[in-house]
Amino acid sequence: MKNKIEQYLHEAEQFAENSAEQVESFRIRFLGKKGVLNDLFEDFKKAAPTDKKELGQMLNTLKNTIQNKVAELRESTDTDGHHLELHDLTLPVDFAEAGTRHPISTVRNQIVEIFARMGFTVAEGPEIEDDWHNFTALNFPPDHPARDMQDTFFVEHNKIHGDIALRTHTSSVQVRTMENNQPPIRQIFPGRVYRNEAISARAHCMFHQVEGLYIDREVSFADLKQALLVFAREMFGAETQIRLRPSYFPFTEPSAEMDISCNICGGKGCNICKYTGWVEVLGCGMVDPNVLENCGIDSKTYSGFAFGIGIERMTMVKYRINDLRLYFENDVRFLRQFESVY
Repeated sequence: MKNKIEQYLHEAEQFAENSAEQVESFRIRFLGKKGVLNDLFEDFKKAAPTDKKELGQMLNTLKNTIQNKVAELRESTDTDGHHLELHDLTLPVDFAEAGTRHPISTVRNQIVEIFARMGFTVAEGPEIEDDWHNFTALNFPPDHPARDMQDTFFVEHNKIHGDIALRTHTSSVQVRTMENNQPPIRQIFPGRVYRNEAISARAHCMFHQVEGLYIDREVSFADLKQALLVFAREMFGAETQIRLRPSYFPFTEPSAEMDISCNICGGKGCNICKYTGWVEVLGCGMVDPNVLENCGIDSKTYSGFAFGIGIERMTMVKYRINDLRLYFENDVRFLRQFESVY
């Protein structure tokens, strides 16, 4: 038996095959349930008591040698069964590919950073809102279409405390801010919002907004226009022009839609701007006095402006994306195109 153990020990020490299949065959032959070691331990039981100490030490040495040999060969063999040339220091290093921010996050952070330089701080609020903060305090009349199921995802109908719904805009955070703070107020409100709309290349049931609010004494429409002009030029370049078109929002009066000169054609006209030279990017206006009063702010002393930016739309314009569904599909081929420090 001693001769057998010494023979197997010599064989194990000399084994140097370099393929994964050969290493596994070696392991099974010696360490498998029907392997050499099992047979030797069965013979060990029949050995004379005087020989068992020496034989036991030899068997343990053989077992450890085989286990160490298998571990060593596995470490130097890759999954394809090829021996790794670890000594070749000229081989290129296989670095893990670095990830980047999602384009929505990139543009959101850039918007926040631009307004932060103008003195705006960030505030956030719940995505599930009550009727007061989402509609009533913002001057929405009881029969406004936004209260209909076609536009809003309602969570609960409650006649006593008001309906509960997924917020349709981050204006609800403006209400919470005005209820709990007295002017001056200068904040922006980024977040996810929901509307019951059919999903298409230009619309989705879930999207992102950044809204802004500035309330103080003697705030005018000129202040609003200048803030948005600075933002547009920081976002799209120093040559960018803006125009404000009259519009209607329940919570602002007067209200306007803001367009920027198309940064693709330079205002000459293309399919992106529908050959008008202008691209709509946000809505804005002076905060309606009724909204100020609803939130406990004296509208005779204070005035303010508000604006709302759709981040998906802003990203489409900035990166020339023609289908906002791409934002939510997590296609790596799409996401790899965007790199940013934001």
